[in-house]
Amino acid sequence: MLRRVVIKLSGEAIGSEHGYDDSIIKSIVEQIILLVQTRMQVALVVGGGNYWRGRHSCSDMDRVKSDQMGMLATVMNALYLQDMFRRHGQKAKVVTPFQIGNITEMYERDSALEMLESGMVLINAAGLGHPMFSTDTIAALRAAELEADCILFAKNTDGVYDSDPHKNLAAKKYRTLSYRTAIEKDLNITDMSALHLAQQAEIPSYVFSLNAPNSITLAGSYPETGNLNGTYVCARSVEIWHD
Repeated sequence: MLRRVVIKLSGEAIGSEHGYDDSIIKSIVEQIILLVQTRMQVALVVGGGNYWRGRHSCSDMDRVKSDQMGMLATVMNALYLQDMFRRHGQKAKVVTPFQIGNITEMYERDSALEMLESGMVLINAAGLGHPMFSTDTIAALRAAELEADCILFAKNTDGVYDSDPHKNLAAKKYRTLSYRTAIEKDLNITDMSALHLAQQAEIPSYVFSLNAPNSITLAGSYPETGNLNGTYVCARSVEIWHD
């Protein structure tokens, strides 16, 4: 069982442009609470793609303004998750790299560690507070700062493939691989800055499908992941394929 994890959730995973999917969010929250009850420390990083994605903006829109809008979108998602945790009797705190009135708290490492050690779920929003970086990068950075045992990437795909499985029916899925391989082959896991950060900090990642039953609970018990069959990525690993 892992001791401390950072879980990356995309905005699309918890909602759509038409609102939030409460049944999915309820399942996510219940699974995370089960992990906390095993004394696992959980930090979340949430995206904002259900509200705003820079690539969907006008071609002549300023990139900085587009990214700032994305940061604010993640805050709305984080607040919704926080309230869902409250409704389930679990304490959670939203932290951001810049002050947003009295809505969130400023992220500070020692304070964040105290929150985690007290059994509180730490929800990171607003990314790095600067444009040009994705929420994948903040997940890797927070994992390094908080000395997490693993980064759990909950995605819409069930692992890492050698090519796009939607376009290539013969694509093969990795069971394990190294960050070096992922970087050199430009595999579609996260952005490059996140891969380099995780590699340098020697923090492994586990990539899995959020849609699989009890996926977060199973991912948190890696390597006893049952039938989850995701992909384990670390600084030193040989390439092993799923059958």
